[in-house]
Amino acid sequence: MMKLFVPVAALVTLLANGAAARDYCPDRPGLDTPPCTLEPGALSVETSAVDWTHDTSPDSVSDTILLGDVALRYGIAEHAELRLGWTASGIVRTRDRQTGDVQRQSGSGDVSIGIKRNLIDPDGHDLSAAFLPWISVPTGGSAIGAGDWGGGVQLPINVPVAEKLSLLFTPEIDAAVDSDRKGRHLVYGSAGGINFSASPLFNLAIEGAVMRDDDAGKISTQAVAGLSAALMVGKAAQVDIGSEFGLNHDTPERRIYIGLARRF
Repeated sequence: MMKLFVPVAALVTLLANGAAARDYCPDRPGLDTPPCTLEPGALSVETSAVDWTHDTSPDSVSDTILLGDVALRYGIAEHAELRLGWTASGIVRTRDRQTGDVQRQSGSGDVSIGIKRNLIDPDGHDLSAAFLPWISVPTGGSAIGAGDWGGGVQLPINVPVAEKLSLLFTPEIDAAVDSDRKGRHLVYGSAGGINFSASPLFNLAIEGAVMRDDDAGKISTQAVAGLSAALMVGKAAQVDIGSEFGLNHDTPERRIYIGLARRF
C-alpha cells in the first residue's frame, strides 16, 4: 500500500503545483476580454478605483463616475470559472446646455453572473479561445441600473503573432435592456486589439470596438478606440490605467479609469 501511495502522492503534488504556477491573468484592463481562466480554487478580485466617462450632445453635457466596479472570478474547473460583477456606486451629473440646469443621480448598479469556459489553452499564452455567457439582474437604481433583465455571449480569442505580441478579439452578441427600461433588443459587434508584453510585468494594449445597438428608441452604432497599460506587482496583483475615445457621435467622448486586481 505504501509503495502505491508514494507515486500517487507525488502525482497529486505535481498537479497541485502545476495549477498554482499558472500565471495570473486578470480581465482588466481594456476593451477585450482575455480567454484565459483561473485555476480551480483560485479567486480573483478586480475593481476600478475610479472610472470617469464624459459625453456631450447638442442638448446636454454628462459625466458619469463609477466607484467600486467590482468583478469576482472563481476557478471551478481546469478550464472554467464562475464570474460575478457589481458596481457599488455610480454618480451621474447632467447639465442642460441651454438653461444651465444641473441634475444629479446616484446609486448602485446591476449584478451580472456568468461562466467563462475556456476552449483552447486555459493559460492564454498560445492560441486560445473561450465561451462566455452571462446575465444581468436588475438590482441597481435608475442612475446606472438598466431596469430589467439582460444577457449576452462573448467569444474571447487570443492569437500570438510574435514572442511579445498578440492579437485579441472579443465578438459579442447581447440582449440589452431597452432605453425605456422595459424589454430587450439586440446589440452585437466586436472588440479587437494588439497586446504588447513589454516585459513579464508590464503590458500595453491598443484596442478598438464597434457595437451595433438596435434599440427601438434610437438605433445607433458606437465606435471607440482605447489605450491601456497594466503592471504586475509580484505574481498575484496588478494595477492598471486606461483611456477610451469615442470615434463618432453615438459614442461617449472619453473615458479614463484606474483599477487593480488581486488573486487569492
